[in-house]
Amino acid sequence: MKAALLSAVDGPFELADVPDPEVADGQALVQVRAAGLNFLDVLIRHGRYPQMPELPAVLGAELCGELEDGTRVMALVTRGGYAELAAVDRASLVPLPEHASFAEGAAFLLTFLTAYVPLTRQVRLVEGATVLVHAAAGGVGTATIQVARALGARVVGAAGSAEKLDLCRELGAEDAFLYDEIPDDLRVDVVVDPVGGELFEAAIGRLRPLGQLVAIGYAGGMWPELQPANVVGRSVGIQGVYLGRLLRHAPDVVAACTRELLELWGNGTIKPLVGAEFPLADVEKAHELVESRRSVGKVVLLP
Repeated sequence: MKAALLSAVDGPFELADVPDPEVADGQALVQVRAAGLNFLDVLIRHGRYPQMPELPAVLGAELCGELEDGTRVMALVTRGGYAELAAVDRASLVPLPEHASFAEGAAFLLTFLTAYVPLTRQVRLVEGATVLVHAAAGGVGTATIQVARALGARVVGAAGSAEKLDLCRELGAEDAFLYDEIPDDLRVDVVVDPVGGELFEAAIGRLRPLGQLVAIGYAGGMWPELQPANVVGRSVGIQGVYLGRLLRHAPDVVAACTRELLELWGNGTIKPLVGAEFPLADVEKAHELVESRRSVGKVVLLP
């Protein structure tokens, strides 16, 4: 089979012929039709991910495709999505809705679970609450806008370029701002932050009493050290969500959230946004687009 191999940190991808994956007991062979490109892949490529794989490796933690009997499925995997075939634990397989494309399936699970788990299991999101979403035009951001709206919240988006603000509004954000133009007096009940760095630190000051800051990632820099006094004194909280650990230690929670999200997708309340599609041979161009911060929604590879 063909696969995109990463052989070294900061190295290029090589489209190579590799052996077909061995299918162990409890696994199924999936013909990969689409693979989601997530920022964790970028972090792995540059050696910045906490759980680095042994290289060479086939990256890709999210895929969508067909079983040998033609059943359409999507799944989250440890890695291996950047390939024509993948051996996937049967317990990880999720049916792809009939109305969905393979690209949409590869853009759904990670982004929407990352948004939905904290907003339904960790945060008390009451009707009419205001949610500020950083990187609101990205994969997790576009999912978060839709999920927060579905839960009855008012959404404010924040992004790094003016052309992304209209997309935020189209998805349901009532307001959208460039990062350096967020009003000083804006106060919100929840901040969802995939960016980290200075934005994470500034978000604490935007929270109303009893507000919650949800830390998801550090695409813009590692989180600063935080003094408990800054949290206690403001009567606010900080939540963190790492989907990979939840899949290992709380699979029942992830399964329940997946069922609820599929229902929302089925009735048209939410829908994954595929911003760009690339053939597997153009994996370098796909990564360049994500790293340039010009991408919107989810970037998807098509093996």
